[in-house]
Amino acid sequence: MDAVVWRNRALVLFDRIPMPVAVCDPYGVVRLANAALAAEWGTTPGRLKGRELLHLFAPSDGTQVDRIVEALKLRRRSRYAVAVTWRGTDGTGRSGELMVDPVSETPNALPDLLVMLRVTGEAAPHPAAGPAPLHPNEERILALLAAGATTARAARETGLTTDGVTYHLRRLSQRWGAANRTELVARAYALGVLEPGVWPPRVRSSGPGTGAPDGTPPAL
Repeated sequence: MDAVVWRNRALVLFDRIPMPVAVCDPYGVVRLANAALAAEWGTTPGRLKGRELLHLFAPSDGTQVDRIVEALKLRRRSRYAVAVTWRGTDGTGRSGELMVDPVSETPNALPDLLVMLRVTGEAAPHPAAGPAPLHPNEERILALLAAGATTARAARETGLTTDGVTYHLRRLSQRWGAANRTELVARAYALGVLEPGVWPPRVRSSGPGTGAPDGTPPAL
């Protein structure tokens, strides 16, 4: 019983780590992901399980991956970095590094991998292009926030964790330069993202292209 309690506590702590983190098998298949990593794809951690991490985050230099494969075969234990790129939920190109640490201690088996994502860059949308399309989760969270929903309610309505909702709100606030949630809603109306004079609040339809941007994993 105690082991189950401590396992559940460990999973809660893992999910609350602000940096995107995953535990993968030796071949890079996701065993466990936290909310911050799932939020990069606008989904829930459970839906990343079984996905190949390098299909989500494309390596910029394949030789970096080859070095890790060779090191694992030789049972070398160190931290390895892989430069990657991907497309965010708002459609902007992003870049970063996957920091890979072998973690299991079984001597006769390849180790599992603890992988942390460090974001190093994001291409800003062109000023003349207007606000970038929102991911469906961002649309729902923004509409719920405008209607006065709490983080907990938004999490229930979207199927995300509260940390996942907070992450999306933080990203939107950074993107639009909003200091708090009230200002975030105000800016959404000012940018024409939320439809004026409509209750309950809803995101303005922009036709084809609204919703998940190209690059979102199709199976999620």
